[in-house]
Amino acid sequence: MSLESIVKAIPLILMGLLGFGVLVIWHELGHFLLAKLNGVKVEEFSVGMGKRLFGVKGKETEYNVRMLPIGGYVKMLGEEGECDDERAFANKANWRRLTIVAAGPIFNFILAIVLFGGVYSYTGTAVPNVGELVKDGVAINSGIKVGDKIIELNDKKIDTWTDFMVIMSENKGEAVDIKVNRDGEVLEFNIIPKEVEEDGVKSYKVGIGWEVIKPSFGEALKYGVLDVKSNIKQTFGFFGKAFKGQASKDDVGGPVTIIKLTGKVAKLGILPFIKFMAFISVQLAIFNILPFPALDGGWIVILILQMITGKKFNEDVVGKINYVGFMILLGLMVLVTVKDVLYPAF
Repeated sequence: MSLESIVKAIPLILMGLLGFGVLVIWHELGHFLLAKLNGVKVEEFSVGMGKRLFGVKGKETEYNVRMLPIGGYVKMLGEEGECDDERAFANKANWRRLTIVAAGPIFNFILAIVLFGGVYSYTGTAVPNVGELVKDGVAINSGIKVGDKIIELNDKKIDTWTDFMVIMSENKGEAVDIKVNRDGEVLEFNIIPKEVEEDGVKSYKVGIGWEVIKPSFGEALKYGVLDVKSNIKQTFGFFGKAFKGQASKDDVGGPVTIIKLTGKVAKLGILPFIKFMAFISVQLAIFNILPFPALDGGWIVILILQMITGKKFNEDVVGKINYVGFMILLGLMVLVTVKDVLYPAF
């Protein structure tokens, strides 16, 4: 890589760091605000991991920026074990602790909805309605009409045009069942996709084009909710493939990949950048609700179990488990980062 190309890449890297940093700060702000509302003392609000670069000391909270741009955390009093202070996280009611832990992912979901909605209210959005029938496509003679609302594809609910595209992308030429709503009447069509080749890549299509609408901001927020829902479905669908061994190393990326992609998307303009940030915000929320020690999801499972059983787990044991989980996550993050550097997918 030449010096010139490195210099040109610096603004993109900075945009990537900025975008990812904003999402992390927003996530941790959720934990921070709910901790304050529930009377829990916050000892540290940190962006990044590893060695402290700089920070400021507030009345009772230290605000730090750390060396590795791979996350952040809010450190609460009594989070890692027993504590006598009434403001300790460990001494609060389970429901209060649950609101604190869940606030981070919820903030990310809310941010994604607002960002998607903001973009769609400005640019418009594709909806799963038949906007056109391609002249040489197979759907044009199937009975489907322009204006039909696609509600199911192969018995899977369609909320967004992305849902339709994802299911079609997995098709290998088999017949598809498409259910549409036409003026309140549900109709079903069985269509065999046609093989097409674009830029040397073969795929199967039915010849249906989407409809684009330009909603008000309030209506756009509803489409933002649907997009978040669609992203969640696709992500957990990927987890299912990974569990079955159907995913490759190129399908997995860490902070380096996210930062690189964010920089590349930033070159396309502010609106694609905002939409990509919404997508990453959803991914950040999903990652954090996974039921693994040290993640928000691990805490959520513990707190729900305590609420169901009425028994309190030993805080010192929980603290040690979370510490081990944190170290494992840190190790995995390092491995993924090394993979991103040595075997970049982008």
